[in-house]
Amino acid sequence: MSSKRRRATSPSSSVSGGGDLDDASSTPGSGRKRRRTSNIPTVDPISVCNELFNTIRDYKDDQGRQLCEFFLRVPKRRNQPDYYETVSQPIDMAKIQQKLKLEDYQEVEHLTADFQLLFNNAKSYYKPDSEEYRAACRLWMVYVQTRTEFVQPGDGDDDDDDDLLDNTGLSTEDETPTACRKESLEQLLEAVVSHADPAGRVISELFQKLPSKVHYPDYYAVIKEPIDLRAIAQRIQIGYYKSINAMAKDIDLLAKNAKTYNEPGSQVFKDANAIKKVFMQRKTELEHAEPTKSSVRIRNRRSAQGDRHSGVSVSLQYGSESEDEPVAAGTPVRYDDPDLEGEGPGSGGDGSHPVFQLYDAVRRCRNNQGQLLSEPFMQLPSRREYPDYFQQIKNPIALQQIRQKMKQGEYESVEQMEADLNLMLENAKRYNMPTSGIYKRALRLQQILQLKKRDVLRRDDADEDSILSSDAGSTKRKSHKKNIRKNRMKTLFSAVIDAKEVGTGRRLCELFMVKPFKKDYPDYYKVILEPMDLKTIEHNIRSERYANEDALLVDMKLMFRNARHYNEEGSQVYNDSDVLEKVLKDKRKEMGNPPEEEEVGSPKLKLRKSGVSPKKSKYLTPLQQRLTELYDAVRNFTDRRGRRLSTIFLRLPSRAELPDYYATIKRPIDMERLRSHMLSARYQDVEAMVEEFALMFNNACTYNEPESLIYRDALVLHRVLLETRRQQEGAEDSGAPPLVPLVRELIRNLFVSVLGHQDEEGRVYSDSLAEIPAVDPEAPEKPAVNFEVVRANVERGRYHRLDVFQEHMFEVLEKARRLHRTDAEAFEDAVELQQFFVKIRDELCKNGEILMSPALNYTSKHLHSDIDQEKREKIPLEFEDDKQKREEESKDADKSGELPAEAWQSGPERTYSQDCSFENSTYRVGDFVYVTPTEANHKPHIVSIERLWTDQAGEKWLYGCWFYRPSETFHLATRKFLEKEVFKSDYYNKVPISRVRGKCMVMFVKDYFKLHPEGYRAEDVYICESRYTARNKTFKKIKVWAMPVTSVRLAQRDTPLPVVRVASMFAKPPQERALMDVSDADKGGCVDKEREDVPVEMTGAEPGCQYYDQLRYKNMWLKVGDCVYIQSHGLSKPRVARIEKLWVQNGATFFFGPIFIHPEETAHEPTKMFYKKEVFLSNLEETLPMTCVLGKCLVASFKDYLSCRPTEVPEDDVLLCESRYIETEKQIKKFKGLKRFSLSAKVVEDETYYFRKLVVPQKEASPLLNKKIEELELKLADVEDGDEDLEDLDDDDEAPATPSMPLMQTPVTVDLDATVYTPSQQSTPKIKGMSKKEGSKRKINMSGYILFSSEMRAVIKARHPDFSFGELSRLVGTEWRNLEATKKAEYEERAAKVVEQQERERARQQASPRAGMMAPGMNSMAGSPNPGTHYMQQPGMYSPGPQAPPPYPGQPGQPASPLFVAPPPKTQRVLHSEAYLKYIEGLNSDSGTVSKWDQTLKAQRRDAHLTKEQESHLPSHWLKSKGAHRTMADALWRLRELMLRDSLNIRQAYNL
Repeated sequence: MSSKRRRATSPSSSVSGGGDLDDASSTPGSGRKRRRTSNIPTVDPISVCNELFNTIRDYKDDQGRQLCEFFLRVPKRRNQPDYYETVSQPIDMAKIQQKLKLEDYQEVEHLTADFQLLFNNAKSYYKPDSEEYRAACRLWMVYVQTRTEFVQPGDGDDDDDDDLLDNTGLSTEDETPTACRKESLEQLLEAVVSHADPAGRVISELFQKLPSKVHYPDYYAVIKEPIDLRAIAQRIQIGYYKSINAMAKDIDLLAKNAKTYNEPGSQVFKDANAIKKVFMQRKTELEHAEPTKSSVRIRNRRSAQGDRHSGVSVSLQYGSESEDEPVAAGTPVRYDDPDLEGEGPGSGGDGSHPVFQLYDAVRRCRNNQGQLLSEPFMQLPSRREYPDYFQQIKNPIALQQIRQKMKQGEYESVEQMEADLNLMLENAKRYNMPTSGIYKRALRLQQILQLKKRDVLRRDDADEDSILSSDAGSTKRKSHKKNIRKNRMKTLFSAVIDAKEVGTGRRLCELFMVKPFKKDYPDYYKVILEPMDLKTIEHNIRSERYANEDALLVDMKLMFRNARHYNEEGSQVYNDSDVLEKVLKDKRKEMGNPPEEEEVGSPKLKLRKSGVSPKKSKYLTPLQQRLTELYDAVRNFTDRRGRRLSTIFLRLPSRAELPDYYATIKRPIDMERLRSHMLSARYQDVEAMVEEFALMFNNACTYNEPESLIYRDALVLHRVLLETRRQQEGAEDSGAPPLVPLVRELIRNLFVSVLGHQDEEGRVYSDSLAEIPAVDPEAPEKPAVNFEVVRANVERGRYHRLDVFQEHMFEVLEKARRLHRTDAEAFEDAVELQQFFVKIRDELCKNGEILMSPALNYTSKHLHSDIDQEKREKIPLEFEDDKQKREEESKDADKSGELPAEAWQSGPERTYSQDCSFENSTYRVGDFVYVTPTEANHKPHIVSIERLWTDQAGEKWLYGCWFYRPSETFHLATRKFLEKEVFKSDYYNKVPISRVRGKCMVMFVKDYFKLHPEGYRAEDVYICESRYTARNKTFKKIKVWAMPVTSVRLAQRDTPLPVVRVASMFAKPPQERALMDVSDADKGGCVDKEREDVPVEMTGAEPGCQYYDQLRYKNMWLKVGDCVYIQSHGLSKPRVARIEKLWVQNGATFFFGPIFIHPEETAHEPTKMFYKKEVFLSNLEETLPMTCVLGKCLVASFKDYLSCRPTEVPEDDVLLCESRYIETEKQIKKFKGLKRFSLSAKVVEDETYYFRKLVVPQKEASPLLNKKIEELELKLADVEDGDEDLEDLDDDDEAPATPSMPLMQTPVTVDLDATVYTPSQQSTPKIKGMSKKEGSKRKINMSGYILFSSEMRAVIKARHPDFSFGELSRLVGTEWRNLEATKKAEYEERAAKVVEQQERERARQQASPRAGMMAPGMNSMAGSPNPGTHYMQQPGMYSPGPQAPPPYPGQPGQPASPLFVAPPPKTQRVLHSEAYLKYIEGLNSDSGTVSKWDQTLKAQRRDAHLTKEQESHLPSHWLKSKGAHRTMADALWRLRELMLRDSLNIRQAYNL
């Protein structure tokens, strides 16, 4: 912190927003009152604009939802194109906020205009009943109210005289007594001085004293009239102010100075506005109060307050204390009441927590004058104002940052909080001068911090030892045991703390007290995964985080192990860690075993002791289970010899041991860190862990030689990792869902919704369109289509594109409109269904967010335009048709003799009446009656009575309208009707009353379901909703029920009737319909989109070349931008090409474009992973004939692959490309995206389906991984077989290749079979270096590295006898890498010579007589044994049966020539092989051998039972066949017996 820091929080420094009153001087001596209006704004417009914006942004409704969410962003043009047709000037909250940041609003009116435009746009686009419309209205009201509060009409007026104070006693200087005026001025000053913000901070502190001229010389250059509250208080004391307005001018000047010097939006800027506002409010209160009562009230209040300081005295006291003076150490310190600020215990944490108490002590500390000592440390200084502060202070921190960290729970101990507070105060002392006030405040706060810390820790110790249980006896016993355990831990800890170096007395624990600083040792936290120090251990002991001593010892050993791992061997820290660990062990041994803790331990601890883990079995999430399974599979994997391959990968190598490792590997990682990440839940999915495993294996392959064992182990474990992940996935399909069913389902839902669309009365609109003919009478050549055809296609799933389905639906609806009049029911229903189709289509597709199709280009606006155009064309024609129809009807009426309307009047021939009686029944006008039909076996007619009369003969007649039943109309068989439905016809006629058979009732559809007529049976009540025109055979919905008034009363039904529709009597039965469906089943396949060849003009095209954007080739439509499979000779997969140019030349089709290649065609490490079906854009661009195309595919960018698919491309043909392969550099580099093409409007666009959930592509192993592993296994197997040859080659000068066996000196009696020996081809011993499968054809893959390793390993082993096999291998690899290039070349030459020598040796051995066979010229003397000499069978040989060994040839008892035999096997050191490691691990001090010879000698074939798996591991490759034995195991067992016999013969022959 700094003295400059004070500027950020002083009246001449910080920042805020508010209003600005310029001072206006009054004219002294003016005798008349006058009002002068100032043009200078009274408030700062930028500050007001920010406040208004924040008010609108933060306003919430009753449900707590922010209403501004509707207006944060304007709708996207792609989703709502009609918005931009309605709104000409779109604007949103984000744009307004941007203009605020750039300070574009110089006046509040400008902001008001933008908000008004924003809300007017919303109200013009959205419907009045929508949420957006209501939100716009509500926010505009809030804005207007808030603006009125900020910008008062009178704020711009400066009154030189007191016009508003006429009745207060303060209006003029003469009318205001001096004492009363002074008292009022003191009240005003007190209101300003004592005002605090909602957080409890007194805002006047920084305004009470002017800034120092030494630290802020620029302040006095900018501010010409400096003033502070201290000067105002002094002026009140000396009676300087003759009126309240005079003081108001000084307050205005004070606020103006602060806002002139400080930035708008700073805290001081806001405080200045607040002071001015408080002053004006208090001034208004005094002006409107009675002066005498006010004075008495003020005096009484002051007398009751006693020694409370007034505003003047507080200001003067503050002025008397200079910040440059030190704060006395003995000055009493006062703390705030926690309720005064918003940082109580509830806001930041538990108020009783020691961490919060420590923070609270520093945050709320005040001196004896009430000043907050921590005020300069609240926030960091402005980086713009104090750039040098952040250059000097490397770790800046303030109370605001500490408070945030405390809320996030980052402080686990008091020591951590103390460290940050001390850092903050030390920063202030480092930056500020020792004589500055901030420096002295920092010193004072450090003293308070230390006192509070001791107090907190003392209370913690007291609380830890307190008894909290009601059961005093058991609690004391438990507390006693707990204290014993805690005291033992403290004793162990003290032993480590008090340990000193012998001789010097240096404390050994000094470097272990705290962890190294990240700034000084950034690499420490990369190498050490779990840092630990003595401070943390001490805190854990105090807070009882250790359940037992073992937990403490674990942390102690971890700390010492970290020290040894990071520091070099022999360093001071390394040696100190060894000494301290020994001290700890000795102290623990001295103290003895800890007491039993069963009663003290928690239930979880008891479970842990019993081996039951409550978390692993019960609380592991599915993700944690999969991660654990993956980790364990890699960690526990062993090869066929039982060696665990992951051992070398558990921990990183020491920096002291392999410093070049950390120079080569930029991101080191080991399995310990992986496990730590897994336990801390850092992995959000399995892929994250797989990527880190792959990084670890890639590091191993990068650092180690390709021929090393670690390299091979890394590849094998990498394969295990991927196989385990593949098994985990199992049946899970993380790929894209099948798109064709999704599109079919969307089309089916759309079709069902449209065909089932009903009006308010439940009438289905599509019923009126059932009669639409399938074949268009105006264009019979077009394919037949109506709703039945569309339904059949939908049910069979023949629609794969939405636009094709829409074309068929629109064709039916447009045909209905074209074939019917504009006032016909079918026309209106077609319009309604088409509008409904567009609406539901957009909802299902979510305006292109789910399915993007060319069908979405046709909107409701296009539909309205088409309908209006159609009506303009048809209405004049229909008007002419109606005119002709009326003329024809009038002519027909004249011919039939019917009377005109005016003739229906009473006269001598007819007497009309409203009712008449017939056969005890009364019939009235408006009644519905049954009329006897003229034909027999027909139902009675339903007639509505419109007129009744009696003729001259006294016969009674009725005249009315006929209502037809569905069976009496012409309609399609597919039409459905309501139950009991009838239709009002255009047929009227007269009937004698004598034909009337009774009454019935016809009700309008709106009343039928809710009401019923009284006195009528249910079977005599009918429903009507349409009229029927017999001339046109059409139905039209009745809008107005214009029937004569009836006297029948309608009553409410108890339960409304359900809407039930029935099929027509002409409908075919289900069996016939099924037969029709079967007959149409052969019309399978999908309905494809109609396309056409789209030629384009190409500049510079060759003669005879016609270029196309879209072209059909062999029943396959191709367009520019499509990708295709092309023939690739010699590759396992066909390559992919993208069509960028498409043309036809001389009848042949060609295309040009880049080539995509597969991962196996790139150069990469075997550990690299690729996405499934990933391809790479290569630098190859070729012109190819269309004959090489095998099929279509799609290459999608990474973003598109995750989110969407074209609906017509199978998922198997969708490939992923996010990188480019550069052949010259052998590198794979990512690029932004694939090229996009702009094509002709005639080209059919693909429909794209967007997934609701992103597809997560899985990575798989490189195709080179398995090949590389097999190659390395073969090499390492050769090395194991050839290691013995290396040992022999070292002794070439001393021992011959085929040493002769020495002559036997003493006879040996053999207990084995002593029959005659006959040598055979099978008894030939194997020659060293020959393959187990291929004999002498096997070659040794010798290299310079292997030769170097054979020499260097012994040297390193002598230096580090305690190192493991893996550590030795690592050091050998390091030495090889550090070897000079010339020496490496020498080793390679030597290795080549070794290979040549091996070849020569192998050839010589094959040419020489084999061991155990007689040389040429030797006479076989089988059957004549030497009585004095016994022959020893050669090692490694076996005979087919019990035979005696032959005597030496030549003279009896003496060999004629030396017999060449294979030397006996001797112990060899295997290099980089599992056998050597197995041998070392198998040795122990109790036995000199690895195997158990006693059990081996007693073993028999009949006692050995092998499983199939064990038999599969037997070395069956030693034998070419099983021979005469039953199984290969029997043959190997026989071989074992013969080899054992040879070994015993050698042992007895040499008396070993």
